[in-house]
Amino acid sequence: MRLVVCVDRDDDIGRKTGIQGPIIGRTAVLDAAGKLGTADPEDTDTNALFGGLRLYDELRAEEEEVEVVALTGSAKVGLASDRRIAEQLDLVLKNHPAEAAYFVSDGAEDEYLLPILSSRVRIDGVRRVIVRQAPGLESTYYTLVRALKDPKLRAKTVLPFALVLIALGFAAAAGQVIWGFIGLLLLIGVYLIFWTFDIDEAIIDSLASASADIRQGAIAFGFGLFAIGVIGAGFLVGYNAYLSPAPNDLARLLLFLLAGMIWWLIGGIIWETGRAIRRYVAKGHIPRSYPIAMLSVVSLGFVAYGVIYLVDYLEGLLQGSSLPLILGAIAGGLGTLVIAGLLTQYLKNRTGGTPAGAIDS
Repeated sequence: MRLVVCVDRDDDIGRKTGIQGPIIGRTAVLDAAGKLGTADPEDTDTNALFGGLRLYDELRAEEEEVEVVALTGSAKVGLASDRRIAEQLDLVLKNHPAEAAYFVSDGAEDEYLLPILSSRVRIDGVRRVIVRQAPGLESTYYTLVRALKDPKLRAKTVLPFALVLIALGFAAAAGQVIWGFIGLLLLIGVYLIFWTFDIDEAIIDSLASASADIRQGAIAFGFGLFAIGVIGAGFLVGYNAYLSPAPNDLARLLLFLLAGMIWWLIGGIIWETGRAIRRYVAKGHIPRSYPIAMLSVVSLGFVAYGVIYLVDYLEGLLQGSSLPLILGAIAGGLGTLVIAGLLTQYLKNRTGGTPAGAIDS
């Protein structure tokens, strides 16, 4: 059996028609395409759905066993939408086992999902549905206005321009144009970092998860808050150690790290324990990633302490007899990290190629 897979990465179908994915079967996909086309005639996802239906009909005419499905993501394009599409595809494959699939795309953005889809089912072909337009049909002005109605495009184009205006405006008002340019560079740098690593989406997801935990009375939020408090306490303890008498600045920095490290490690253990308890309450079992996380935290602690004491030794702050113990701690920590990595790979292979971040599901 083969699948014809249409993907709506930003969930235009769900937001504009109320239909939730996965959408399975010719009748259901045709209904979704009709409702989306009625709600927004300019949405290119409508063409992708009809393109998928056409491919489905062509394959059926060749007497192939085939099914057409549409997967929907999230308005927050990125990790959230891709994870949701992956979960929907897993559900489809569970109920409709397929040996291969055809991917129907309306643009380059949806094709970012090809690695996710191909990790679950063999992709035998990609059909791109491109809308043909008569030359001169639309003016440049109309095209730009219509494009800027897309929230994703606004966030990527208008936001940086707005940051430039705000920074220069404040600088001009304060009579500090040079500092305005410095602040502008910092703002753009932070924005690019957030955009590159999807930090904004991770923060939004974390806040949404914390809000859900508070409403549902989940204990994971309490563990997370406690972990943050312990980590903050580690910085305070380290700062107090930094203020203590020491031969030089490097020695004070090492004192800061030595004093705070144990608190940071305990904070990491508390954080992972809270996540494990949350999963146990929700699904009745401890996630398989929990022992690996604990092993990684402990091994990182050995490596961190070993490196700090090694610097102490090289600076002449420790006696020579301590060197074998220091090297042993570093070697033991690195070896444990290797074991944790191998165990992660083993579990990933045993669960059929599930990504490492999803091992605990």
